[in-house]
Amino acid sequence: MIVPFTKMHGCGNDFVVMDARARALRLTAARAAAIADRHTGIGCDQVITLEPAATEDVDVFMRIYNPDGSEAGACGNATRCVVSILTAETGRGLYTIETISGRLQARVLEDGRVEVDMGPAHFGWSDVPLAVEWDTLHLDLSAPGVSDPAAASVGNPHATFFVDDLDAIDIPAIGPLLEHASIFPHRANIGFAQILAPDRIRLRVWERGAGLTLACGSGACATMVNAARRGLTGRHARIIADGGELDLRWRDDGHVLMTGPTAISFRGDIDLAALAL
Repeated sequence: MIVPFTKMHGCGNDFVVMDARARALRLTAARAAAIADRHTGIGCDQVITLEPAATEDVDVFMRIYNPDGSEAGACGNATRCVVSILTAETGRGLYTIETISGRLQARVLEDGRVEVDMGPAHFGWSDVPLAVEWDTLHLDLSAPGVSDPAAASVGNPHATFFVDDLDAIDIPAIGPLLEHASIFPHRANIGFAQILAPDRIRLRVWERGAGLTLACGSGACATMVNAARRGLTGRHARIIADGGELDLRWRDDGHVLMTGPTAISFRGDIDLAALAL
């Protein structure tokens, strides 16, 4: 089965996007993992499939596979890339994208960037979720160099550690331990944030199932709201990731808006039948 794909990225957070709207791709977890492998596959942070919308008020269903084959609930950077593809097809500027975590509204701005309404952030311990009842503003969780994170759900479970010197944190060493901490029954994305100014945050994220990425859209959203909850910033901030910058706004109604660029790296074809089942 020869399938076309588009390799895209948002601030360096890269994706292999395949269209399954006209035909089913039979993309198993093993095949998604094979595609994402950076040595023997195409290589990406997530594999994205565009699937038929279930209702007329939705433009497309977006399925997100992590490099380990597991599914993610939401991805802001991937959503912007999908919107870019839909805009090339339709020329429209407003879209509704469905995910396993719910619907996301998006629009294309005049400067070409895409704004995504990531929905409301959730802070209840069972919403994140946590394994036990706990104050999500201050978790009893630590690793060498970090402690006292705040937790939130923005389509995915997130924990944010605020640090004085981001470069001093050995994220590859502690990221896997924190991702799999027993307090997170479904694992978690682990953010490490350094406040540069009341409206500027430097961020690196260890993503569950993906590892350290150049940017994480839902992680940027969680960091913005957790910083505002802690009184470290206002409700609007620019997030500086390793791969680029994102503008975040936490509206009074609880919704988090994320704005950023997209880019196409290359296009190609892949034989899915040649991959592991």
